[in-house]
Amino acid sequence: MSAATHGQSGAAVPVPRTSTRAISSATVGRYTMAGLRLGMGWIFLWAFLDKLFGLSHDTLTKSAWIHGGSPTKGFLSTVATGPFAGFYHSIAGAGWADWLFMLALAGIGVALMAGIGMRIATIAGVVLLVMMWSVVLPPAGNPFLDDHLIYAGLLVALLALHAGDTLGLGRWWSHTPLVRRVPWLR
Repeated sequence: MSAATHGQSGAAVPVPRTSTRAISSATVGRYTMAGLRLGMGWIFLWAFLDKLFGLSHDTLTKSAWIHGGSPTKGFLSTVATGPFAGFYHSIAGAGWADWLFMLALAGIGVALMAGIGMRIATIAGVVLLVMMWSVVLPPAGNPFLDDHLIYAGLLVALLALHAGDTLGLGRWWSHTPLVRRVPWLR
């Protein structure tokens, strides 16, 4: 029910509550995007931790990176299909590929969890996710689309909506002398 006030004729005139709804919707939107940012950050961080320590979720302890396993070899050498399979087979298990992959997972995860460096995390995340999508073309459940592309789109939305400012350090980060000098680090 909307509030009512009495006009000159004495009849009740409804007073719209659009401003209250708009503020509420904006708040819900900000916190929803912050939650999605934290969730995406955890997805990247979990993948890093599981591959680093072999937490037996997707990576067995004996295959952990700290035990000499390769975070890229198994997947890229056996699962890669489609037009880019040759490329992915050729880099599977390469030391530089392992390091880049693990640094990307950790860096993107930390940046998203903290809400800082969102621009660079978004660019790196989109590149990594599109590459992961292209490993198994066409995707198993759809002729084109899979979760990697949805996640990439979500990263762009998180950046555009300044999701690092809510429940994160984004607002503080943007006012640091470093980011003021080099704004693309936002």
